[in-house]
Amino acid sequence: MTGNSSHTFARFRLILWGLVVVAALGATMLFVLKPPANPLGVTGRPFALETTTGEAFTQADLKGAPSLVFFGYTFCPDVCPTTLAETAVWRQELGVDHADLRTIFVTVDPERDTKEVLAEYLGGFDPAVIGLVGTPEQTEAAKAAFGVMSEKVDSGDKFYLVNHTASVFLINKDGGFEGTISYGEAKDTAVAKIKRLIGG
Repeated sequence: MTGNSSHTFARFRLILWGLVVVAALGATMLFVLKPPANPLGVTGRPFALETTTGEAFTQADLKGAPSLVFFGYTFCPDVCPTTLAETAVWRQELGVDHADLRTIFVTVDPERDTKEVLAEYLGGFDPAVIGLVGTPEQTEAAKAAFGVMSEKVDSGDKFYLVNHTASVFLINKDGGFEGTISYGEAKDTAVAKIKRLIGG
């Protein structure tokens, strides 16, 4: 390859990379200006779980009252107990009860979290929290409906951990996704989001 053709090829490759960058920026701007209908939240996919008291709970049951939906598990050492405690603080800050704002906890560990185990666990925080359980297949469907990820960290014994999405999903009274509260988010910011959710 001559020096001239080598220079031409280098310019051509530079132009191609430029086009790739422009396309990527365009896709990003499209997302910012016109985000997907259900970013990070409820996808509209069906799911069917069971409450700790034995009632069926599907995507249709998200309607009726604003909800804070959180995925976790009872053996969780930090994220889950912290978030459950925070939901109580947020509710107290706003002066609302469970009729005005539901808290819904979905287990990602159906292997250990039976209805009885989950009910006892949630009762230690707030008996009014709605606990949801399902078979492994039902759990996967519920995770897919919210865009949630979880992964068992196999330790070879029953004390394994489960890595999982730590966000709290904000669901309006019509069952629609309104946003998320990140793990560790400042209380004032979280409360402001919830206040908008409930129309306060």
